[in-house]
Amino acid sequence: MNNKYGMPETFVITFTKLNGESTTRKAKWNDKCREFVAKAGHRVLTFLDLDATELAGTDQYRNATNKITSWSIK
Repeated sequence: MNNKYGMPETFVITFTKLNGESTTRKAKWNDKCREFVAKAGHRVLTFLDLDATELAGTDQYRNATNKITSWSIK
């Protein structure tokens, strides 16, 4: 099911960190998540990281950018 932004509520995201490491996370889209263009001109996606949230016990938000490669969502 997609939310009003066209994003599925839960999804798997794969992106490349700034250190060049590729990472895959289980994620959720909620009202605190967003997609925007940073002042430097690259795209940024803020999402709720379900893997980190489970470990920490509190909501853990992450940013994926397209500085190195674009993210993919499944």
